[in-house]
Parts: sequence; C-alpha cells; structure tokens
Amino acid sequence: MAPVGTLWHVESMWQSVSIKSVAALTNQELAYPESYTHFETNKTPEFLAKFPHGKIPALELADGRSVTEGVVIAQYLASLAPNSGLLGQSKEDEIEVAQWIHFIESEIQTYNQFQFQLVMGFLAPYAKPIRDTFHERALRGLMTVETHLATRTYLVGERLTLADIVLAAVNRRSFDSFIDALTRAKLVNTLRHFETVSNKPALKPIFGSITYAETAVQFKPPAKEKKEPKPAPAPKAAAKPKAAEEEEEESFADEKPKEKNPLDLLPKSNFNLEDWKRAYSNKETRGAGGALEWFYENFDKDGFSVWRVDFKYNEELTQVFMSSNQIGGFFNRLEASRKYLFGSVGVLGENNASVISGALILRGQEAKPVVEAAPDWESYDYKKLDLSNEEDKKFFEAALAWDLEVDGKAWKDGKNFK
Repeated sequence: MAPVGTLWHVESMWQSVSIKSVAALTNQELAYPESYTHFETNKTPEFLAKFPHGKIPALELADGRSVTEGVVIAQYLASLAPNSGLLGQSKEDEIEVAQWIHFIESEIQTYNQFQFQLVMGFLAPYAKPIRDTFHERALRGLMTVETHLATRTYLVGERLTLADIVLAAVNRRSFDSFIDALTRAKLVNTLRHFETVSNKPALKPIFGSITYAETAVQFKPPAKEKKEPKPAPAPKAAAKPKAAEEEEEESFADEKPKEKNPLDLLPKSNFNLEDWKRAYSNKETRGAGGALEWFYENFDKDGFSVWRVDFKYNEELTQVFMSSNQIGGFFNRLEASRKYLFGSVGVLGENNASVISGALILRGQEAKPVVEAAPDWESYDYKKLDLSNEEDKKFFEAALAWDLEVDGKAWKDGKNFK
C-alpha cells in the first residue's frame, strides 16, 4: 500500500497522536521525512514553500498538495476509511463528532496551551491570576466532558470515534502536567475514558506510558544572577573650598524644574472626579439616587468631557476573556492618567465575534492629552459624546450600567478604570 502522504510532526504533540491513531486504526500508511528538527526545518525556504505558515503537523499528500492543522489531517484520514466509523455511524453522529472535536480544542486544549506557554515563559511575563484563569477555563471544559461521560463509554454513540481520540490525546498532556491528583479525583469518568482509549492494542504504542502528575506544573522564576561586588572607589582628593555664591550656583545647576502636566493648568473645576468614582462604586448605576443621577447633578461640562472609545481591530479578537484582558492591559497602561480619567469599557458579543467599546470621562475637552499615557492609545477610536443628544446619552448610560449593545452584540464582560 502506498503512503497517503508524508507527515512532518513532533511525536509529543497531541495532534500527532490523533493523526497516527487514525492511521493505525484504519491501516493507512504514512511516510516521514528523513529528518526533522523543530524550529529549524520548518523555517527553511523549502519547507515554507510547501507550508507557508511553518506549522506542524503538516502533511504533503501523494498528489503534491499540502495540508496543515492537525485535526483536519486526522479527519481527512478518517474520511478515507468510511467503514471505520471514526466520523460516526450517521450524518447526525458526524455533526456530533465534529461538535465535540471543536469543543475539546476551544474549551480545553486552548487553555492548556496558554497555561503551558505562560508557565514556560513563552507567552508573556508570568502572572498567577492569568494562569489561574486559564486553568479554571480548561477545568470547566473537562467538567462538561465528565458529566457527559457519566452514562457513556464514548462521546458519541457506542463506538470509538475521532472525538474520543482527540479527547484522549489532549488529556494525555492534561493528566501529566496540569491535572493533579486531587483534581483527577473529580474526573473519574474522564480518566476511565482516557485509559479505555489509550490502552486499545492499536493505540497503546502511540499513546505510550503516562506518569500522572501528583501536583500541577508550576512556574519557576529564573535564578537571579550573582553580581560580583564592585571594588570600593578610590578616595577623592579634597576639593578646594568655594565661595558661598559659587556653591549655591553649582548646587542648582543640575536641578531641572519639574514640568507640570498641562491638565493641571486647566481652570479649576467643581466636578470632583474622585467623588464621582466613589459614587459610581457605592451606588446603583441607574435609578433614583443612583450614580447617574449624582453624575448629572455634579458634572462640569466645561472642565470635563465624555467620550466613546472603540477598539480598531475587533477582527483580531478571539476569546472573550482574552478581549477582557486586552481592556485590563490598556487600563494598566493608563495609570499615569488615573487622576484625570474614569472609564467603563466592555467586551460585547461572543467568542470569535466580539467588539470592545465603552465610555470615558476625562479632564479637559480633548482625549489625547489624557489617553496618550498608554503606548497603545492609538489602537482605539475616540468620539466625543454630547449628553444633550439622546443617542449619545443612551450610549453613555448603557456603558456605565454594563448593558450596552452595539450592532446586535450584547455586553459580555467589562472593566472599570477608577
């Protein structure tokens, strides 16, 4: 039998395990390149000519066409053996199999990958709250699977499908790194499923043995470099005495007058932004005696202005929680303008179909002097709102009350800058 194609991969990848499992169960042969060194081979002009993004697993088909994305390759191999049932026994099964594969990738594997990259220092500077969020999201996905498997051996129907293979391949990494002994005790059905799939005679050589983690993998900060003590400076020769006038002149020569923020030079306003922040924090936003009522009673439209803010690159947003982190990062970078600014900005919509929008209250009549404290301020559009205009007022109030809707997308998550 001629090979279906040539597969470039790394053995430990869950996608590789899924592809090779399908090939083993359907008796299909795969060829492999003579050698492959990750981050070297896939950066060569020859490799990029076939697979422009440099991703693996990558399959070059017998007819010369190139395919990437691990699950897609596994699905293709399964489709070449329809009698295997790996894509389901019916059209209804097929869509359920596809649904579970998508769920496992988006709700479990994605967060596992983020955890791994963060702990290893690949993604961004390590932050425990972010790592905890990734872990909680992955565990939430696993608990959905756990409930589903409480009355089933397999995810779909009574026979093994590609969905089961993908779940087991993903959990192979979960169980040896992020899922500790205490958490596994809550996942008895998922653990049973993993052992059922990974111990099938055709798959056991591919899955190999697994060492279950007793404790989850933890971030290890890099060791600090030991600095050699600097030699003591040689004693300076005694300076000649100077006249009092000379000493006074020299002592002020290097002192630069501290520049005042132009916002501090604006005419004094009777609207106290800190009082507003307290009112917003302690009162209901809408209704009698609420924060908005306080705002309208005290707002100084000459000393402050109200703005709509919209992220320019919404097409790049994916997971809602990541978009929320985007807002948090923007607010963190505005720290230098804290005493001039209040913000209420949110993520509207769903995963892979969301926008970032909200409202700002800021000192003065121009946004730039306040928001340019953030290096990424130009990633947002700013539109001044006129609160005497009904549409502008409605937008402003909804942004503060966290019930804003834009183009049919409802408020999903938000953050305040106070």
